[in-house]
Amino acid sequence: MTQDRPVFGILLMLGFCVLAPLGDAMAKLLGETLPLGVLVFVRFAVQAAILIPLIAATGRVWKMRGRVLRLTAIRTALHIIGIAAMFSALQYLPLADAVAIAFVMPFIMLLLGKYVLGEQVGPRRVAACVVGFVGTLLVIKPSFAEVGLPALLPLIVAVVFSLFMLVTRQIAKEIDPVGLQAVSGVMATVALLPILLLGTQAEVAALTLVLPTGDTLWLLLGIGVLGTCAHLLMTWSLRYAPSATLAPMQYLEIPVATLIGWLIFHDLPDGIAALGIVITICAGLYVILHERASARSGPTETPA
Repeated sequence: MTQDRPVFGILLMLGFCVLAPLGDAMAKLLGETLPLGVLVFVRFAVQAAILIPLIAATGRVWKMRGRVLRLTAIRTALHIIGIAAMFSALQYLPLADAVAIAFVMPFIMLLLGKYVLGEQVGPRRVAACVVGFVGTLLVIKPSFAEVGLPALLPLIVAVVFSLFMLVTRQIAKEIDPVGLQAVSGVMATVALLPILLLGTQAEVAALTLVLPTGDTLWLLLGIGVLGTCAHLLMTWSLRYAPSATLAPMQYLEIPVATLIGWLIFHDLPDGIAALGIVITICAGLYVILHERASARSGPTETPA
């Protein structure tokens, strides 16, 4: 069992908040030319291709059985659904908007951590989440009427990844993160390949197997590499900090996504969105400083 080290866990989550939007931006670019099924399949196939040799080289354990194997299968299914929903949302919404709408997720995680895992959640953490959520609302533009039902896709992402994080927390301290991600990559690849083959035969556009070439191939591989690294950082973070602690930190993914969206897609946030970004950054920095102070004070201090 690994002892909690909240500050280190927060730093790992910050790495996730940088890499994940980069992968989403690549998926948004490729979503205009490649079927959704191919994007998701390659994302997990690259994950398996990277991590299996790493396991062989380092002698890590990746065998699973019983409860851990069952929870890993559930986690993998949630991961597939969550990524597919996010990649779909990116075809209808700007990058920053899609990420911002999905950020009811940390609030859901806070509730799950408190009422399902029985984690201690004091008023300061709740206040940080509320402040971050207010900032998220300011980032979101009132575009639901223009977009229609696809605007609900980031909400599906939020619910699915909240459950994904909950399951991850249940097994993160019992298995090596690299082994966990490798098994998930293999499970997803094995599950998705026959779906793509059947989709190709049935001429389902979103599930048609297409072989990319040139720059498209490199971008597609980049999605897999960034996604693998990002979720390894997320998995490691959950080994060292409770989900309720990490929940407010994930709000920092919004300003990162906004910056990337501006640089690549020229989507510049307006004044209200900029205010929301500042609020989310402040809420995240508060959590970092508070956790560092709590770590120095010792475990006997009343949780905040």
